[in-house]
Amino acid sequence: MRNVLIIGSGCAGNTAAIYTARANLKPLVVSGKEAGGQLSLTTLVENFPGFPVGINGPDLVNNMREQAQNFGAEYVHGDVVDTDLSQRPFRISIDGEWVETRTLIIASGASARWLGLQSEYDLIGHGVSSCATCDGFFYRGKKVMVMGGGDSAMEEANFLTRFADEVTIVHRRDVFRASKIMLERARANPKIVFLTNTVAEDVLDVEKGHVTGVKLRNVKTGETWVRAVDGYFVAIGHVPNTKPFAGQIELDADGYIVGKGGARTSVEGVFHAGDVEDRTYRQAITAAGAGCKAAIEVERYLESEGH
Repeated sequence: MRNVLIIGSGCAGNTAAIYTARANLKPLVVSGKEAGGQLSLTTLVENFPGFPVGINGPDLVNNMREQAQNFGAEYVHGDVVDTDLSQRPFRISIDGEWVETRTLIIASGASARWLGLQSEYDLIGHGVSSCATCDGFFYRGKKVMVMGGGDSAMEEANFLTRFADEVTIVHRRDVFRASKIMLERARANPKIVFLTNTVAEDVLDVEKGHVTGVKLRNVKTGETWVRAVDGYFVAIGHVPNTKPFAGQIELDADGYIVGKGGARTSVEGVFHAGDVEDRTYRQAITAAGAGCKAAIEVERYLESEGH
C-alpha cells in the first residue's frame, strides 16, 4: 500500500516527488510514455529561474528526478492503463499490474498535437516547436511559420512578431476557427502573412539537422512550393493525457481535469498538477509550482487522516 502515487515525470510530477519524498511519504512515480514530459523534447530552456545561461530540457528534468530519488522517491517505467478511483485505497494498473495507494497525484501532462510528418518529429527542438513562449526568443530577426487556424495559432503568431521579422500563418482552409478579435489582431499585424487553403507536406531539412524551409501544397490547385523559414511552430492544440481517468473524475469537454480549488479534483484524495489541468500557462515553472501545491495538499490530507 502506497501513501502517494504520482503519475507523470515531467516538471509537475518530479516536483511533487521531491516534496512528498522529503515529507517521508515514499512516493511511487510512474514515468509514463513520454518520460520527462514535454521538456524532454526541447533543447535549450532559457526561462527556468536559476540557470543564467539556460539548461537543456532533458538535463533539467533528470536533475529533478535525481533530486527526488535522493530523498527516497521510487520511479517505475510504464504507463497507467486503467484506474479504479471509486473507493479508497485507489487502485492503479501500471501496464496491467495493479497497485494500491492512499492518495494520487495526476501529473500526466498534455501532449502537443502535431501534423504527423516524419520530418516534423525528426526536427523537434531543432527549429520545430509547439511553444512560442518557450522558443520565440531564438528567432530574433528571422522568419517563422505557424500551422493552425484557431485562437492559439493567432496568439502564437502575434507573440512571435516580437522577435521574428516575418510570421507566416498556414491554414488548410480559408475559414478560421479563431475568434473574431484574435483573427483581426493577427490580420492587423504588418509582420504576419496568411497562406490559406494550404498544407505542409514536408519540413526541410532533416539532413542539415535544422529547419530551413517547408514544402507546401495548395489544396485547391495542387501546386507545391518551398517557403524558406528558420522556425516551424505547430499550434493546433494539445491533448491532455487523461484517458485512464475518463468517467472516474470530472473532466471538461476537451479532456482536461476540472480543478476544484488548490490542487483538488472532483474525487477526494486525488490531486492534479501541471498541464493535465492547466490549459493557460503550460510552462515548466508553473508545472513545477503546481507539483509543489499538490504535494503539500497530499501531506496535509494524509496528516488529517492520521497517516
